[in-house]
Amino acid sequence: MKHLPKHLQPRWRYLAVAIETWPDADLDRRAFQREIWYATRNLLGDTGSAETDVTVLRFHHDSCAGHAIVRVRRGHAESARAALACLDSVDGTPLGLRVTGTSGTVRACEEKYIRGPAKEPEQRQVVFDNRDRRAVARDGRVDVRTDDGFVGATDLDI
Repeated sequence: MKHLPKHLQPRWRYLAVAIETWPDADLDRRAFQREIWYATRNLLGDTGSAETDVTVLRFHHDSCAGHAIVRVRRGHAESARAALACLDSVDGTPLGLRVTGTSGTVRACEEKYIRGPAKEPEQRQVVFDNRDRRAVARDGRVDVRTDDGFVGATDLDI
């Protein structure tokens, strides 16, 4: 089968996505891709979802932070960003997403918008709600383990 001429090949844009979760979250690429497809289909419908053609190319998640590179068709980056904004959990695990940038190549996307490996979160013992508790600290944010799960706080809250 012959390749299409260059002027007929599809053009792509690549979105760099920063991912934040609770420290005990376990995310994988397959579940993340499935939730993006559902969000895109729910927001844009079947035809809009097919035109946007959202695909996760690269995915990395460690303990509480990660990143992904999402491929979309050129001209549909804003629709894909809107669909990503609708995503609030993956397999029942709450998460926060932020599109840090858009690029024309995967390499430029990695170099411009995806930093090196994140600093390892620090384990601490803190006093929160008048009790000693375990916490995970990173970048001025502290996730305190309570009986019901985690509570987000800052250094000033403890």
